[in-house]
Amino acid sequence: MTTTPLRIDIISDVVCPWCIVGYRQLKKAAEASGTAVDIHWHPFELNPSMPAEGQNIVEHIMEKYGSSQAESHANRDRLTAIGEDLDFTFLFADDMRMHNTFDTHQLLHWATLKGKGDDLKQALFIAHFTHCRNLSDPDVLAAIASKVGLDRAEAEAILIDQRFADQVRAEEKFWTQQGITGVPAMVFDRQHLVTGAQGVDNYANILSQLTQGGGASE
Repeated sequence: MTTTPLRIDIISDVVCPWCIVGYRQLKKAAEASGTAVDIHWHPFELNPSMPAEGQNIVEHIMEKYGSSQAESHANRDRLTAIGEDLDFTFLFADDMRMHNTFDTHQLLHWATLKGKGDDLKQALFIAHFTHCRNLSDPDVLAAIASKVGLDRAEAEAILIDQRFADQVRAEEKFWTQQGITGVPAMVFDRQHLVTGAQGVDNYANILSQLTQGGGASE
């Protein structure tokens, strides 16, 4: 059992399925090995130019990645099965939409200042992937914030005045300048970058190397 938590910075977006998968795999590996971890979430927008109304998820995936409808559905089935193993429920639907997530990152910035960053992050993943809620809707975001113990009126004010916009953009720029072009991206102990959802066994090996004084493979 490690006594000093291992710092892990996770750059992610709440509409990225592999981000919640990677996090749950990492968490499972940490719990199984008794490794204490100190998670810090950071913003990344998969679709920064997405309009407020969003886009149908099937159309989006086909346009962005060149996937066929059959490939898209196969990937959904794969994610659903992986999620079940990690106690996370993916409920994909053909009318599900991808949304602009800039406002979610502003609320996450604020929630982190209030000590509720992880709670809100998990709630947003569930809202999008399990309940297909519209994360572009300020009312939806304020309600989610309230549900994790944050002040709803303050959440609404933040979304109106965009007070954390500059901070979020600055942090996004910082990580882009560090070479982050896709998510999930995890930085272990401020120096070892691991990209993509690696699987429970690989995360366990990484944690073992780092806590025993070795270095993670980058």
